[in-house]
Amino acid sequence: MKVAFSSGERGPVSGVGIGLRDPHFQQLMDQDHGVPWLELLADNFLARGGLTPLQLDRIAERYPVTMHCVGMNLGGTDPLDLDYLEAIGAVASRALPAWISDHLCFTACRGRHCHDLLPLPYDDEAVRHVARRIQQVQDFLGRRLVVENVSAYVRATAPLSEAQFVAAVCDEADCELLLDINNLYVNQVNLGFDALRALEALPLARVHEIHLAGYEDTGHFLIDAHNHRVSEPVWQIYRQLAQRLPDVPVCIEWDNDIPALGVLLAEARRARTLRPRHRGEAA
Repeated sequence: MKVAFSSGERGPVSGVGIGLRDPHFQQLMDQDHGVPWLELLADNFLARGGLTPLQLDRIAERYPVTMHCVGMNLGGTDPLDLDYLEAIGAVASRALPAWISDHLCFTACRGRHCHDLLPLPYDDEAVRHVARRIQQVQDFLGRRLVVENVSAYVRATAPLSEAQFVAAVCDEADCELLLDINNLYVNQVNLGFDALRALEALPLARVHEIHLAGYEDTGHFLIDAHNHRVSEPVWQIYRQLAQRLPDVPVCIEWDNDIPALGVLLAEARRARTLRPRHRGEAA
């Protein structure tokens, strides 16, 4: 069954927002911190009763939002979870997000959820498989999906580069791209490719959102842990990308070892200063 909900949005998304995390909820509700929009981790709002829907309503009434998902399993071989998609649609009908996103990966196999974002083989068969599933999700939700590039820790021989694969999927599925610069840099270090060269092969015209986050450096490889400030190499890549995509909304992500809200706000301010038109945005 298709979910029927408004294709409109409650408010426009622009500038540099942050990912909403529970420790910061009350501060963001009680006081204006100059945050223009929030990215909601949609899976945290799937409960149909209790406090969760009320919190969702409060957030969406105060801020423009986007919805970021982790459970669509776009690259998996299990049938799409229509109950999950229906729940996502129900959240969207309340929050009226500017868009809904998920990751270009698989997260479950034979009914077992991996609780991680696992990369796909970069070949034509995988392009067709993932694009077909994205199209099914888009048809079900009644809107175009935004998909995110993911970090990886194992190099596999494949005929396509990651950037070529992402571009081919977006073209085949006619979906949009959430470009995570931290993931690009993590893969540069772990897998030995040039993130700036990858940007040239990505479909920048389809980029709807940019993610900035911090990684964990083990000394041997990087983990996309979202538990530190944005690294200097990631800022350098973002500085160049911002010149080409000055109007694309940016989100600061922080999921582990969550700091005080002021730390995220400082990261957001730095991102704004690197945007060519930052003077027109909130300080």
